[in-house]
Amino acid sequence: MTAQPAPVLEPGLDESALLSINLSALRQNWRDLARLSAPAICSAVVKADGYGLGLEPVLRALQAEGCTTFFVAVISEALRVRAVSRDATVYLLNGLAQETPAGLAALGVRPVLNTLAEVAAWAETGRPAALHFDTGMNRLGLAPADASRALELARRFPLSFVMSHLACAGDPVDPLNARQIAAFGAILGAFPGVAASLANSSGIFLPQRPHCDLTRPGYALYGGNPTPGRANPMRPVVRLAARILATREIGAGEQVGYDAAWTATRPTRLATIGLGYADGLPLSASGDPTRAPAAAEVGETLCPFVGRISMDLSVIDVTDAPEGAAARGEWVEILGERIGVDDLAERSQTIGYEILTRLGRRYVRRYVGG
Repeated sequence: MTAQPAPVLEPGLDESALLSINLSALRQNWRDLARLSAPAICSAVVKADGYGLGLEPVLRALQAEGCTTFFVAVISEALRVRAVSRDATVYLLNGLAQETPAGLAALGVRPVLNTLAEVAAWAETGRPAALHFDTGMNRLGLAPADASRALELARRFPLSFVMSHLACAGDPVDPLNARQIAAFGAILGAFPGVAASLANSSGIFLPQRPHCDLTRPGYALYGGNPTPGRANPMRPVVRLAARILATREIGAGEQVGYDAAWTATRPTRLATIGLGYADGLPLSASGDPTRAPAAAEVGETLCPFVGRISMDLSVIDVTDAPEGAAARGEWVEILGERIGVDDLAERSQTIGYEILTRLGRRYVRRYVGG
């Protein structure tokens, strides 16, 4: 029996969920952060697949804007950067880990060295690298007491910069910010003339302006708010929309979803969309009896999710939405101008970083601008 060819769908027919990524907004966000960082150089953190938006198109857009230095977490990401650009300066935040120093050096990837053992191993290559000191995060990084020994070992290779990472920069009045800035300044005293890097996205906005010589924004580039509790100074980069697959009317007392987790208190019109937790919509977006659920924009009406988010489907209460906007085949907006990643995260009891980095691979993805 001869195999039949796969059907060719007309443009748009396979779009039950659409993720639009505005590369022009991404570039503008980098320009704004670079302006705020000046005279420090502004780099870009593109780990976790460019925060879920696609490492390669994100990298190309940022390079076109003038960004030359990029940070990734693991070697597979560094290889993807190198496949796009032979000229980009690439730093590996997780350090040597299981990677051989010679292999990284051959790729032209610069590790951020987090232990004395890593510094000693890298010294054999004679290639550039950075040193990371822990000043209060207690995650990765050399201890401040290791500064003298690290400097001794680092004399054997070009030291790009010394860095640390702020733990609470999103809260400008948190006392840990001042303690970390002071601790980092003390460490730098052992490295006269060496460049330094401390500020992440939120750190760029701290009143102390701990920009040093190189800033390392990530989340803010992709539209996340680096100033929680205040207006978001960044442009939204992502828009997530889904088509309504079906609608139905239910009466008061009827229930929706697995485990009958939600009960209608009035006659209710429901819309089902083809989007679930397998696509990165948090299960917790459903809400619970103690808090409001997340919502989607239908027409110009915010309509709450009801019932438990399923793997592939979610249900929205569209009773108050215009009937035409809540019909089968119409689009509803999950993320966009009105519902930002931080808004969805807050309603889902998570953080915008998780919303971005879990954006599903089943969406049709469209890159605009750039």
